[in-house]
Amino acid sequence: MEKEEVKKAVREGYARVAKQESSCCATSGYCCGGTAVAKDISMAIGYSEEEMGSVPEGANLGLGCGNPVALASLKEGEVMLDLGSGAGFDCFLAANAVGKSGKVIGVDMTQEMIEKARENARKGNYHNVEFRLGEIENLPAADNFADAIISNCVINLSPDKERVFHEAFRVLKPGGRLMISDIVLLKELPAAIKKSMAAYIGCLAGASLKDAYLDAVKNAGFKEVSIIDETSSPIDFMANDLTVQAVVNDLDMPPGELSKVGNSVRSLKVQAIKPRTA
Repeated sequence: MEKEEVKKAVREGYARVAKQESSCCATSGYCCGGTAVAKDISMAIGYSEEEMGSVPEGANLGLGCGNPVALASLKEGEVMLDLGSGAGFDCFLAANAVGKSGKVIGVDMTQEMIEKARENARKGNYHNVEFRLGEIENLPAADNFADAIISNCVINLSPDKERVFHEAFRVLKPGGRLMISDIVLLKELPAAIKKSMAAYIGCLAGASLKDAYLDAVKNAGFKEVSIIDETSSPIDFMANDLTVQAVVNDLDMPPGELSKVGNSVRSLKVQAIKPRTA
């Protein structure tokens, strides 16, 4: 698939999510549900009741595959950037951590998500949060700008992951921290799934092999690259996921055949540091 074709399809897919207030990229067995489903997904991947209750209604769309904010060690007064910020869920949690003297910036390439996030910020009276329209391959932020960068189940959607990590490295201050939750693979997917746009939007077809993903982080210049947590994300648990159903229908593939792929899918939490000196 061509890069621009992928970006267009992902943008359109998540624009629909923003308008429907539904989830379409989750590892917990749900998709295109409402607020209750988003809450169930978030509970399953590590968010607490307190965290979910502390953000504006409509900010949590259940799109993640982990809770990077909990692992980012944010401090009062820091600047944090969220790559693929969606409706702002992680940004609002981070805003509470960095306080009034800090700053949180969310970047998303989908106009509908940006509009939704900005409305959520107004509803929640967040003055230390800003949302910028842009691609994570070309971040709308200055060099050495952020103390921390997070991303939650988004980089797998990029057709140029190495570029994403180089941009993250550029934007982080020396000594800055990268914390990512994402989907990776232990083995290559069947060609038919890799070519499925539905599987791409569903955070599956665009996922990299685990070692290649970690190498991309290291090649960007990051040090102390480490896996904080790794869990399986079996596709056969996703029977209610409309994205998976679309893949099954597109490929005329029985669910049982698709489930064989599931053992190779992992939800990974990775952290890394930008060195203080080159």
